Amino acid sequence: MNEAHEGSLRFSVLGPLRGWRDDREMALGSPQQRVVLAALLLRRGRTVTIAELVDAVWGEEPPSAAVSVLRTYASRLRKVLEPGRGAGAAPQVIVSSADGYLVRVPELAVDLGVFEQRVAGARSLHAAGKASAAAEMLYAALEGWEGVPLAGLPGPLAEAERSRLTEQRLSVLETRLEVDIQLRRHSEVVAELAVLTGEHPLREQLCRLLMLALYRSGRQAEALAAYRTLRSTLVAELGIEPGAALQELHHRILNADTTLERAYAFSTQLDVRQDEDGERGGEDGGVSPPAGHQARPAQLPADLAAFTGRDAELQQVGALLRDEEGERPVTAISVIGGMAGIGKTALAVHWAHRIAHRYPDGQLYINLRGFDPADSVVTPAEAVRIFLDALGVPAQRIPADPEAQVALYRSLVAGRRMLILLDNARDTEHVRPLLPGCPACLVIVTSRSQLTGLIAANGAQPLTLNPLTPTEAHDLLARRIGTARTAAEPEATREIITRCARLPLALGIVSARAATQPSFSLRAIAEGLCANQGSLDAFSGGDLGTDIRAVFSASYDALSVPAARLFRLLGLHPGADISAPAAAALAGHPARETRSLLAELARAHLLTEHTPGRYTLHDLLRIYAAERVHAHETEEDRARATERLLSWYLHTADTVRPHLTPHRHRVPLAPPPPGCNPLAFTTRDEALKWCETERPNLVAAVTQAAALHHPGIAWRLTAALWGFFYLRSHRHDWLDVAKTSLTVTRENHDRVGQAWSHGDVANTLTSMRRFDEALTHLRRSIIVWRDIGDIHGRTQAVSNLGNVYLQVGRPDKAIEYGRRALALHRALGSTWGEGIVLANLGDAYQRLNRYDEAVGHLQEALTILRATNNRLVEGVTLDSLGTLQHRLHRHEAAIDRYHEALRAHRDVGNRWAEGATLGHIGDVLLDTGDPEAAHTTWRQALTAWEAIDHPDTEKIRERLCRLDERSPGPVPHPVDAGSRTGGAAVRFPAGAGHVPATRRTGEPPARCPAPP
Repeated sequence: MNEAHEGSLRFSVLGPLRGWRDDREMALGSPQQRVVLAALLLRRGRTVTIAELVDAVWGEEPPSAAVSVLRTYASRLRKVLEPGRGAGAAPQVIVSSADGYLVRVPELAVDLGVFEQRVAGARSLHAAGKASAAAEMLYAALEGWEGVPLAGLPGPLAEAERSRLTEQRLSVLETRLEVDIQLRRHSEVVAELAVLTGEHPLREQLCRLLMLALYRSGRQAEALAAYRTLRSTLVAELGIEPGAALQELHHRILNADTTLERAYAFSTQLDVRQDEDGERGGEDGGVSPPAGHQARPAQLPADLAAFTGRDAELQQVGALLRDEEGERPVTAISVIGGMAGIGKTALAVHWAHRIAHRYPDGQLYINLRGFDPADSVVTPAEAVRIFLDALGVPAQRIPADPEAQVALYRSLVAGRRMLILLDNARDTEHVRPLLPGCPACLVIVTSRSQLTGLIAANGAQPLTLNPLTPTEAHDLLARRIGTARTAAEPEATREIITRCARLPLALGIVSARAATQPSFSLRAIAEGLCANQGSLDAFSGGDLGTDIRAVFSASYDALSVPAARLFRLLGLHPGADISAPAAAALAGHPARETRSLLAELARAHLLTEHTPGRYTLHDLLRIYAAERVHAHETEEDRARATERLLSWYLHTADTVRPHLTPHRHRVPLAPPPPGCNPLAFTTRDEALKWCETERPNLVAAVTQAAALHHPGIAWRLTAALWGFFYLRSHRHDWLDVAKTSLTVTRENHDRVGQAWSHGDVANTLTSMRRFDEALTHLRRSIIVWRDIGDIHGRTQAVSNLGNVYLQVGRPDKAIEYGRRALALHRALGSTWGEGIVLANLGDAYQRLNRYDEAVGHLQEALTILRATNNRLVEGVTLDSLGTLQHRLHRHEAAIDRYHEALRAHRDVGNRWAEGATLGHIGDVLLDTGDPEAAHTTWRQALTAWEAIDHPDTEKIRERLCRLDERSPGPVPHPVDAGSRTGGAAVRFPAGAGHVPATRRTGEPPARCPAPP
């Protein structure tokens, strides 16, 4: 986007959402469309995902067409914001990014950016001792507000942002008033503070400022009355007393403390130092501490200069804080957990520095070395003595008894506002003696363990860190090695981030290498990481604290022996996550014992339970586990574990078959090996849910079985999943595993496996409308079935040949092969196959306009299908009958048949057939002059197809848009434009069933073939 264009746009969110090009205000559309723009502007040039936008506009109850509507909003906003953009040009303002959008406007083109820049400028001026200039900058910042932020916008995002921005404005306003008081403008702010305390009667900071301004103006009685008013409100509405800081100020005013007339130690974020008049404020200008004042430790380590990101996490831990008015008088404990190298200490130290001003009595810090790879653990007793020393207790006054030392430590901390950072704790008992007993402290604990005891018994608030987001990882790398290098090599930068798996420690090690070798290109560094894929050798920082292998080992070595073995074996699992039952098969343990071991690994943050009962390893931990399993398990043990796991997937998939395709020929299986206990399912929904959840693992299992020379497991698992892949339309996964199975069966001369695999490949290719390739594989499968003497397999292949010919527009050939298949099925006594072939023949006759024969075959098929309880193909046959009635202009009869088909599709979970039939109902409704009902039905079809990523989803979406716009000319069919003549449903061939998905003129639509 050129600079001229950038400068021509500006936006306001600190009031009603408005936008201008130059000096002309733009029409930003409907309230929901403006919410989309607000979400993009507030994200500051970062991507907002489609899911986030849906939530921003509609919350928990979005309409079924939410995604489509959002795309429409984005398109309309582009037209408003980029009116001069030519067709085909890259977006200049609103840009599609990943799975969402981002907006490209300068920071200062949005009034919120101007506001924040002015506040930051005020902070800098104040730090430089220029309090008057800082006050003026704060006045300027607040003048930019035009009322309630995002006024008039609906939805959860607008509501949340209104609350956040209003609180931000009020906080800055308090700061401005505080600086005014420090500049002795007492009388000028009294009236403003009186109004604000009336509007916000529970904000103690406003009351404190009003009390001090009144007192400094010589109005002691009114200052005390303001305190009484606030106290009465707090007691009456919340049942609490004012905070300690306000009580202290009240006491000092009550006693006419003359030091308050000179200065007061505020807790403002603008740390008061020296103003232009020479008056000092803040800590240096406060009241001198009384005699015998305890030491004020400041032990926090230095903040990380390159710290970046973690905004969401900082917001979460920030909710723990006692606010400025002390509304939460309890000891707050935050437990920051996560795997080794995730950045727990960096976040804790950064947060501690940000909030240290709220704890004026000091900060204590200790590294407990709970998982230190070299040094010994610091015991609680040692930590207490270190804290006593930091608090100024002479050695001779420290009691000998450890319990007395803890009591002394808590006594010294009592009544003080202190921040205590306990870093790298091993377990709950490691930190419990170090917890203060007073209600004014904040304790931050970091640990690789979950510290559930601290959470349960002490009310600690947990925060588990995940890897950085891609944007945060990029920012970290750029800050370490410079934005120029990352901008010059964006692809290499992304590769480095991927190889580091967005782990802060790994990124830090690699960025250190890049920084110390500035002549090396990032591409060379990325290639070095790729060369070490499968090993952690590339992530050695030169010492134990920055060597990832050593850091991981410290956590691994703390495990029990059985948990360590399970962790190692997880390095053999091929998928991204694993269920507890699969882990039990991998380890050869009972399920209950395995769940206990998984819980131990999760507590140690070596494993993440991302959903109940399902676990995942971070990418670098997976590499570490693989290294450990090859180092500590014999080849025989690894082979047995892998075979148990692959057999578990195979035998569990086999239990799915009766629920999805109960009459389909079953592949014979050998008994599962010892320690492998497959699951069993009682309902179709359970079976489908398991398949959908495990789909990535099932695909990976086929690949692993082929790689480890288990061809029988590979092709049998593919065959067992036929019904699932078909019903859920996972074409690409289906084709991948089918081709893998075919390759490995050929390499191992497994003729039976080859026959099955040729059929699976053909089925998948047919569903993808790659008919010529499908015909080749079907002919090869017929040859193999004939060679091995399997008449059943040959019969199914012949049926499927007829199917494909029907779809390529050769109904005559389809009838020829259909009749052959029908004769074979009847000779074999296969009524199941007979019913399917009859349904397909009915469709073929329909395409030839031989309606009587079509109806006869379809009705006969329906009778057999119902007798054999083939509900899957019954639904498709009913759809074909509905199409036939539609072509004969019998609209009511067509609708009736289609609704019967819908019930059947839904009974068996056939989502793509459901979408197709809904599309056909919409066709009838449009033909009968009811476009609104057609629109509603097509919208339902779109929802069904979007859920399975159907290839024709975009076409039905375009059809809906055409209908919305009421453009002239015919509205094309959701899948294919054309008349009804010659159209027919997608076929599910013999041995399985068929699925309607389209209507074509002169060309048969795609259909899903049948298995052998």
